[in-house]
Amino acid sequence: MPIARPTAEDLINPGPAEQRALAALQHYQQWDSGYSTQQRTRPQTIGCALVDSPVGLAAWIYEKMWSWTDNNGHPEDALSRTAILDNLTLYWLTATGASSARLYWESFGSFAPSDITMPVACSAFPKEILPAPRKWVERHCTNLVHWHDLDQGGHFAAWEQPQVFVRELREAFGAMG
Repeated sequence: MPIARPTAEDLINPGPAEQRALAALQHYQQWDSGYSTQQRTRPQTIGCALVDSPVGLAAWIYEKMWSWTDNNGHPEDALSRTAILDNLTLYWLTATGASSARLYWESFGSFAPSDITMPVACSAFPKEILPAPRKWVERHCTNLVHWHDLDQGGHFAAWEQPQVFVRELREAFGAMG
């Protein structure tokens, strides 16, 4: 997931990729960011519910699968029912719902944009939560060695499109020598 923020200049005369990214950002802020606010400010509140109720855990995660996969209105368009149940079971049996929520609280303070000078490879999947145009990413990733805009996939790209993901990894590491 390439992460980058727009600058004030990006807002003046955005191109098509930037317009899509800005629209996605607006949609996220208005409709999809509640989970993030909850997890970065009060992770233990939701964490207790996620480890106490299998139905609560399933609802919390399944909604993300619905929202963040490249589907046609149903998560099972992108992921098999077995894969979904396997994932939910893994979270439930390991009781990792709370720790996965707490990760937001632990990491949000260090989310400041800073330049990355090491080699970077990005695979831009179209249904990513917050798509970042290459132009925005290049500002902070000064050694971008691989960029590929893909036709399918969402936030769970490795899970949804495993063959494509492996191909992207091979191309990325190949570009790094």
